[in-house]
Amino acid sequence: MPGQKTPYKISRSKIELFMQCQRCFWLDARKNISRPNGPPFRINSAIDELFKKEFDTYRAEAKPHPLMVEFSVDAIPMQHDKIDDWRNTFTGVSVLHQATNFWVYGAIDDLWVNSDGQVIVADYKATAKESDVSIDSDWQVTYKRQMEVYQWLLRQNGLDVSSIGYFVYANAKVKADGFFDRIEFRTKLIPYAGDDSWVEPVLTKMKQCLEDDNIPPVGVAVMGGACDFCSYAKTRTELTINAINAKKKLKTA
Repeated sequence: MPGQKTPYKISRSKIELFMQCQRCFWLDARKNISRPNGPPFRINSAIDELFKKEFDTYRAEAKPHPLMVEFSVDAIPMQHDKIDDWRNTFTGVSVLHQATNFWVYGAIDDLWVNSDGQVIVADYKATAKESDVSIDSDWQVTYKRQMEVYQWLLRQNGLDVSSIGYFVYANAKVKADGFFDRIEFRTKLIPYAGDDSWVEPVLTKMKQCLEDDNIPPVGVAVMGGACDFCSYAKTRTELTINAINAKKKLKTA
């Protein structure tokens, strides 16, 4: 906030919000007007928790998870005394970015370590589709930015982080004979070469945006493209104003 002396908390999700739309970010941060929330993905959250328990078993044994063996990933789940804090939604991996006075944080899903001692970011994802899962769709750039923010945060904490991270992607089988209180998944490890060079320049832009008393115009997205939320709000406002004006004309006619 303008003139704020204490560090201002910026979550990984707020960075993503800014990347999608400066106006939505400004309204959220300056006026506490948030985008409408979608329904919670309870099943995805449950899968995340079960994945964590599963990988924790192999973490305790300092052994590779069978998926690592299957997909030839040279790694084991990382043992670290801060792993629980780093996975906690309210703490996460954090750092004070001196240039902006932002306290930046984000909660990881998991960390692995390879034979060279490099830390590998692992992010859990789940879906249900007939085709094979990938991270090639345009909208999945949000997944990639998410991983890159985690890599940047860990590097700011002094860790030697591999540029290669992995998406642990679980895909539910939809062609089955029935539900029978059971869903079968096929999990795939998808490597991704991250580049976190964009993070600090974006933090600087976020600071400038927050300190500007003028609301950004509709549809200004850092990565280009129109904001569906802003476009909808603008259209709804215009329709409401038009309806009010139409009623006024009828009364005066």
